[in-house]
Amino acid sequence: MGHETDVCVTGARVYFLPVTTRVPLKFGAETLTHVTCVRARVRVRSGDGRTADGWGETPLSVQWAWPGAETYEARHRAMQSLCLRIGQAWSSWPVAGHPLEIGYRFLEGCLPELLEAERGARPDLEPMPWLAALICSSAFDLALHDAYGQARALPVYETYGGELMAHDLAAYLEPAAGSAVQFGGRYPCGFLSPAPPRRLPAWHLVGGRDPVSPDELTGDEPDDGYPVLLRDWIRRDGLRCLKVKLRGDDDLWDYGRLVAVGEIGLQEGAIWLSADFNCTVRDPAYVTEILDRLMTDHPRIYQMILYVEQPFPYDLERHPIDVRSVSARKPLFLDESAHDWRLVRMGRELGWTGVALKTCKTQTGALLSLAWARAHGMTLMVQDLTNPMLAQIPHVLLAAHAGTIMGVETNAMQFYPEASAPEARVHPGLYRRHEGCVDWTSVRGTGFGYRLDEIERELPPAAGAWGELA
Repeated sequence: MGHETDVCVTGARVYFLPVTTRVPLKFGAETLTHVTCVRARVRVRSGDGRTADGWGETPLSVQWAWPGAETYEARHRAMQSLCLRIGQAWSSWPVAGHPLEIGYRFLEGCLPELLEAERGARPDLEPMPWLAALICSSAFDLALHDAYGQARALPVYETYGGELMAHDLAAYLEPAAGSAVQFGGRYPCGFLSPAPPRRLPAWHLVGGRDPVSPDELTGDEPDDGYPVLLRDWIRRDGLRCLKVKLRGDDDLWDYGRLVAVGEIGLQEGAIWLSADFNCTVRDPAYVTEILDRLMTDHPRIYQMILYVEQPFPYDLERHPIDVRSVSARKPLFLDESAHDWRLVRMGRELGWTGVALKTCKTQTGALLSLAWARAHGMTLMVQDLTNPMLAQIPHVLLAAHAGTIMGVETNAMQFYPEASAPEARVHPGLYRRHEGCVDWTSVRGTGFGYRLDEIERELPPAAGAWGELA
């Protein structure tokens, strides 16, 4: 080990936790009614022989990461299989260092090979996208960062400075061509909020199938004590920020949806909207015409729109659309396309102005994209993957430390609130929104501050275990 604080991974274990939604969540052409969360445990060993374990978790959101014609179960099985390959690879990964270095080298050197192996094992399926591979890898990467915090007896966000990192950001990032940005001598800590707020404004997701008015009720809605209608959610949770899922291929519906949600928001005291066009738009004029019509006919609702999220297809390299006409009207945020800092750089060249970070693309990747974007003057947001249970904690911590345009999107309490009941007893402010905010004051201690010993969560048998955790 080159640096006295370096660690290496010596074992891994993986669990699959099934979760069922109380109401469906629409993703583009597909609808989510259940999800599997992958939970990873990683053991690290430091140069002096000490060991520490860390934990990470993320939903395997198949419909979001791998849209396509293949059956849900076929894609789901392939992603679970890749998780097992990744766990085995982590347990014998010979790289030592800081978790950012280990994670970066795994993403660059190992994960592409594992993805190709999984694709090759299932030639009957369309190739699994890189985004799906990132999701599968993210639980292990989060667990690595957590384990390092445990090993150093520090909270995770106190481990990103030069005193613990052998390499500065110049080892990982390149500035945009022609810019004056330099990454030499700079570390992730320099791009993080020096005083992260403990309470964050919470964005509520208005899904494509969510009823926003009584006449949209079908009679099949759950009677479980939680709200169903948008107005009731706003009143119960004191919501001020509403993210509106749109279709992207039906301009009349999208326009009407923004107007309907905006009018309810205005009546109930909401302040902000964001418009998520679901990656289905091919022509910027589709978005600009809706925005311009709102500006003319509903100027107050137009003013409420804080930003527009990823209207265009996932793959920037295959669809290099100049989006300046949209970003001239509203801040425009990369989400599904922002797999890493290189694509953020390409997006900036095409006219995107912001980046929506997600822990499901790995903690390592999120930190590097955050640093690159902030160094180049781009705005940040942290978006949800409907994160329940442990997945919620690193998600909210990233938003608090990133310094987002406005709070954090958080919607697991809408779609499967009871899934997080054991965690909510320890961290009540993270799993229920109060006065329009989530509160992570209860998070404390080393690593991600999960306080796992206090959470009464019974895990299923491990789906795989390797190395010192076998």
